[in-house]
Amino acid sequence: MKLHLMICNLYTRFPMEGGFFILKLLRAKGETSLQTAIGFPVNKEESLLKRSFTERLYQNVQPIWEKNHNHPFVVGLGNGTLERDKFIYYLKQDYVYLVEYAKLFAMGVVKAGNLDIMTRFAAVLHESLHFEMELHRQYAAEFGITRTDLEATQPTPANLAYTSYMLQVAANGSLAELVACLLPCAWDYWEIGKLLKLNHRDTLETNPYKKWIETYSSETFGSGTQWLIDLMDQLASGKSETELAVLEHHFQIASKYEYLFWDMNDKKQDWPV
Repeated sequence: MKLHLMICNLYTRFPMEGGFFILKLLRAKGETSLQTAIGFPVNKEESLLKRSFTERLYQNVQPIWEKNHNHPFVVGLGNGTLERDKFIYYLKQDYVYLVEYAKLFAMGVVKAGNLDIMTRFAAVLHESLHFEMELHRQYAAEFGITRTDLEATQPTPANLAYTSYMLQVAANGSLAELVACLLPCAWDYWEIGKLLKLNHRDTLETNPYKKWIETYSSETFGSGTQWLIDLMDQLASGKSETELAVLEHHFQIASKYEYLFWDMNDKKQDWPV
């Protein structure tokens, strides 16, 4: 399964159970804005003073994440109608992605400013390489995909662009920029998992992608992502608005790449030449 199963056990700091889809329910009851719906101060200046940086990220990324959550591939996962060949394509490309994603944790060790952060990144890297990749291979085998198949898979243009972007930012930027690139993948997967489980709880038992949904909606998926959320706030503390804007830019770009990742798998996109 996904590498960030290892970094997750996610629970949100926000007073809702699953993010954007709960916001929709609140708005249906008469709320007119994100701030009032989730209890943030209505006064703009007061809101800017009180909200954490990750709350700001969460608010501002909703238009992108809503598109992710409504993508046909994600919808098909939820109702179980996604074509099997598309999911197989996804599992192969996801494996390629995870290999590159793991490198970000190695770079996190190098860029960490103290032993605690170094130790955490090193632990995630070790677990991902020695255990989580094997879990992914085992899950892929349930769909007839061999390890040879996985390791022979070449990244699509979108996959290569996504991982190259994160690695370039990680290599040339700060630890805060690295975390800003890491966070959307894990965080939005949890959002999607909770959304699908809530909306399809009556049909989940017969859904061929039940294991996927249960993985990304589970509490086990979360402690590492909560650590990343907290680390993002810690690293953002004291930064200027210019620096925060750079971090938010990386967060939003990675979130857009998440959409492209769903889209490439839904269309089984590959190199045209």
